Amino acid sequence: MQKILVEGGNLLKGKVKISGAKNSAVALLPAAILAESSVTIEGLPEISDVETLSDLLEEIGGKVSKSDQTITIDPSAMTSMPLPNGKVKKLRASYYFMGAMLGRFKQAVIGLPGGCYLGPRPIDQHIKGFEALGAKVTNEQGAIYLRADELRGARIYLDVPSVGATINIMLAAVRAKGKTIIENAAKEPEIIDVATLLTSMGAKIKGAGTDVIRIEGVDHLHGCRHTIIPDRIEAGTYTILAASQGEEVVIDNVIPQHLESLLAKLREMGVEIVEGEEQLTVRPGARLNSVDVKTLVYPGFPTDLQQPFTALLTKANGTGVITDTIYQARFKHIDELRRMNAQVKVEGGASIVTGAVKLEGAKVKASDLRAGAALIIAALMADGVTEITGVEHIDRGYERITEKLLALGANIWREEMSEQEVEQFQNS
Repeated sequence: MQKILVEGGNLLKGKVKISGAKNSAVALLPAAILAESSVTIEGLPEISDVETLSDLLEEIGGKVSKSDQTITIDPSAMTSMPLPNGKVKKLRASYYFMGAMLGRFKQAVIGLPGGCYLGPRPIDQHIKGFEALGAKVTNEQGAIYLRADELRGARIYLDVPSVGATINIMLAAVRAKGKTIIENAAKEPEIIDVATLLTSMGAKIKGAGTDVIRIEGVDHLHGCRHTIIPDRIEAGTYTILAASQGEEVVIDNVIPQHLESLLAKLREMGVEIVEGEEQLTVRPGARLNSVDVKTLVYPGFPTDLQQPFTALLTKANGTGVITDTIYQARFKHIDELRRMNAQVKVEGGASIVTGAVKLEGAKVKASDLRAGAALIIAALMADGVTEITGVEHIDRGYERITEKLLALGANIWREEMSEQEVEQFQNS
């Protein structure tokens, strides 16, 4: 196991290129199961979640070949093998195998998904959609069993606009008989990305990116070539990072429209941001002012940027309140920031941050992916050296983060943990 060490205080300058979207990639790879010939996806991020999904595709008989950031999946020999546990437990997005395998094979056995623990995240909306399409869904010995004689289109209203449920229902519905209408669908850009892939495979989908998606089922889907969209959460993380400790940082390969809610808040704080077609230039103002933030479904402020934004607020003058309406248990980073002298507390589903304070290097632990990003941002601002464990969480969603930060001028490196450190980490 590794740890990341950061010596804070260096101003960051230069250009950073954003990778392909993690939240698209984890759905696009399972979607390839639905095709009857090879699917090539370009621009994939080099992250551990992609590696895990590639391994799972091979476990069920797929032929997977990789070259740099391109992957080709031949699903023609795939079978509906059970995936009860093992790698399924490593990431939450393994649940997309449910929709994809149900769509192609009319059956699936998938272990309950893992990933970062952010409080209760039930998959009841996914199951509601599968059952509406004609599947029988049971929970047997910790695995979800899905079976259907055939899938038939249906009108499905989501009680909450869930990204995962919207995509999973799409995956099953594209091979169902007749028309499916998903109402109160989520609108995130990653849903449009998945719908674009499926359409290139021969699916008939209208309305992706709106709250009503219409799908006309087809009997066959073929292979295609698809380029993934840039990762708006990685882009947002580096934009926050540039606002916190940058001199002038150019964020390259970004779709600015995907970040409008974040950019509005940063400008409100006093950050100068120049938008190009595929770039953002970020220059921190002389004085940052605190703001209040409430996370909402897209196009609102992303819950995935709540934790990194908390780190930035420690540098701003005044008191800011961050309310997370999506995952109310997403505040495990707060205790770690306190170790670094942050003046922050949690009340209900909100964190209250008082700044500006000077952070101090400390030994901290990343409890989940975005908490890890928050701790790296805090470490870059802090006096002294910060030691971050739980690096495996960070590597799930940020491609080559230490190399990218080194190129911007950060003093950051990795070290192997000693046996004693590993034992302490596992028992903490």
